Amino acid sequence: MTKSSRTPFQNTVALITIGLGLITLGVAAMALITMKQGQIARANPSRVMPVAADYPAPALTLTDIDGNPRSLADLRGQVVLVNLWATWCPPCVEELPTLNSFYNDHADQGFVIIGIDDGEELSVVKEFLTRISLDFPIWMDPEYKSESAFKTANLPSSYVVDRNGQIRLQWVGAITRKMLDEYVVPIIEK
Repeated sequence: MTKSSRTPFQNTVALITIGLGLITLGVAAMALITMKQGQIARANPSRVMPVAADYPAPALTLTDIDGNPRSLADLRGQVVLVNLWATWCPPCVEELPTLNSFYNDHADQGFVIIGIDDGEELSVVKEFLTRISLDFPIWMDPEYKSESAFKTANLPSSYVVDRNGQIRLQWVGAITRKMLDEYVVPIIEK
């Protein structure tokens, strides 16, 4: 069949098929990039370093896993580590036990971790949380508001907010206990 003998319907179907193919390739490429970043971070943990920052934490209000509204502004006076993560992200899942242990060691010092699930359905997150025990709060972000607020599309991404509501550290990649002890403890003790 020549190009000129195709019907408008056939042309439309062909364009949709090409478009869906390109979308599929894009999604696959993003998944591979995320997996590769995780492999690099695990192979070279010293390459994942926090960056010093000094800007106001964004105004961000989401809901927790029980459907209650939660706001970053309500945590003023505490040191907050905001961690953007997802259940499908290997480096995110790998760092959760480290974050949980650090949280438990420092919660009595006015420190809190907020794990913000990035874009997943509540049922997926709740099912995941039945397999892994976390003591810090998990907030839901089905609309990717936190990505926009923190200007990132990378997972995991973490931000440390001081007691005055200023972001003091930010980094992309899995966090180690050594990093937390070296960079976050001084902010907690301030």
